[in-house]
Amino acid sequence: MAGGRKKKFDEETALKAAMDVFWQKGFAGTSISDLTQRMGINKPSMYNTFGNKEELFVKATNFYIENKAKSHSKFLLENRKPLKMRLKNYMRSIISIQCESEQHKGCYLVHCQSEVAGGDLPENARKLLVEADKYDKSLLTDIFNNDPEAKERGLNKNAEMNALCLAATLRGTASMARAGSTFSELEFVIDHSIKGIGL
Repeated sequence: MAGGRKKKFDEETALKAAMDVFWQKGFAGTSISDLTQRMGINKPSMYNTFGNKEELFVKATNFYIENKAKSHSKFLLENRKPLKMRLKNYMRSIISIQCESEQHKGCYLVHCQSEVAGGDLPENARKLLVEADKYDKSLLTDIFNNDPEAKERGLNKNAEMNALCLAATLRGTASMARAGSTFSELEFVIDHSIKGIGL
């Protein structure tokens, strides 16, 4: 018996292309034709492999979280380095992604999260973005609460607000990068943000 027709495209490459489109245009601003054109596939192939636009958005968002957003956390875990250096390396890694591409500057999550308040996002997509918004604040709060140097410096006493300060800085750099600010300009911003919490 003859086997099924083989796909003529790489799923991960197509998913990354979809992520790039959503990163550039957001959910509401992206059309099916935008997606299929950038992904290099036709509509039936998109629907059969990834589902509808909402399902594709959720998959693209999860792809971003796993392959982009979570990749920065390793810098916080380099325990042999001073806390200030770890925080700076973590934030520098994030702004390097924010400034990386001419097509989609800024942060995928921050850009798409701006649509949450407008009520235009499907519920599954909205829930995913709301949950993703907590990731870096939770990660930084954990560092300030449990890292020996952070505790020695008393940063654990105001861990959540220290984390909020740095997370808010990264939201701001995402918007500034999207508007054209350079890596060196944003590096100056994060230096002052880290100094502002007492490091």
